[in-house]
Amino acid sequence: MVLDAVSKAQLFVNVFVGVYIVAILAYILTSWVQLPYSLKPVQRFLFDVCDPYLRFWRRMLPFRTGPIDFSPLVAVAALVLLEQIVIAILGRLH
Repeated sequence: MVLDAVSKAQLFVNVFVGVYIVAILAYILTSWVQLPYSLKPVQRFLFDVCDPYLRFWRRMLPFRTGPIDFSPLVAVAALVLLEQIVIAILGRLH
């Protein structure tokens, strides 16, 4: 299958956003449970990758909901929206 540069860029954006959403989901799930010591580096990696992006959305949200954190939901929705915009722009170049 031969892909041109625009199709490859669209595929890259699609895969990148998908992997980052899975990383955010894994970060959320690992923050709820106590992991064994052997998995602490994985949890630390997820924290280092996801927390700066989620912290940005925590600051942007105008309301505090107590123990419930809606920033991952807003962050994922923003990622999906940005992905659709970038893919549409790249599609116009095609």
